[in-house]
Amino acid sequence: MVVLGLGDVGAGSGRLPIQRNSLREQIAGALREELMAGRLPAGSNFTVKEIAELYGVSATPAREALVDLAAQGLLRAEHHRGFTVPELRWADFLEIFEARTLLTDSAFRQFAVRHAVPDPDRLGPLRRRAEAAARAVRAGNLDVMVGCDRRFWQGIAEFLENRRIAEYLDWLRVQSWMFAAPYLRSGGELAGLCWDRQPELVELIAAADLAGARRLLDDYNLFTVRLLARLTGESLDSVTVLGLLTAGAGERSTADPAPGR
Repeated sequence: MVVLGLGDVGAGSGRLPIQRNSLREQIAGALREELMAGRLPAGSNFTVKEIAELYGVSATPAREALVDLAAQGLLRAEHHRGFTVPELRWADFLEIFEARTLLTDSAFRQFAVRHAVPDPDRLGPLRRRAEAAARAVRAGNLDVMVGCDRRFWQGIAEFLENRRIAEYLDWLRVQSWMFAAPYLRSGGELAGLCWDRQPELVELIAAADLAGARRLLDDYNLFTVRLLARLTGESLDSVTVLGLLTAGAGERSTADPAPGR
């Protein structure tokens, strides 16, 4: 059996070592970040034994972690062949992107209608996550970027005060990175390539300008789908939510900043 990409995972790779507590969750988390960063490309295949040996654990937590990832659709269980990283195509990305866009648009509209005031205790940590995500984008470090991006958007989702929506959005984001990371890795220089306006979004939320935050989210989603269409050579004609996003962006006042990276 051939294992693709696993030589760079774990010990000696500069990543956090697996601790002895919560082995199941930590192994699943480590592998999830490998998948998000494109270090385990589509078609990579590995067994429970290989993962257990890689992280220096017994077969039980390794198996449990792999089964958990398979249940989430992030791996595919192969009879007598272990687990394989699935291939996500443009059509898969469009479904992920449409679900994420529609859900966040609706949630922020309702949040704005309720005139919800952000909890100031959450803003400090969220600002730090925003700055970390923006720095990673500007540095072009994809391995750091995926983790910072995920943690930032997890923090944003907390403001929706709906755990199920937050967990679903996180699941969609992991798959988005699984699709996007290989194209980003093969696309050359990454510094400044991705969206880096996370701090602006936090300040809009801090000011309780949730309508403005929703418009900036439209800018973010437009930027994302245009970037991926360019990198994959696909057409934007198949993006069913494009009209929703361009209409939202068009609602900006002339005082609003133009979309950036």
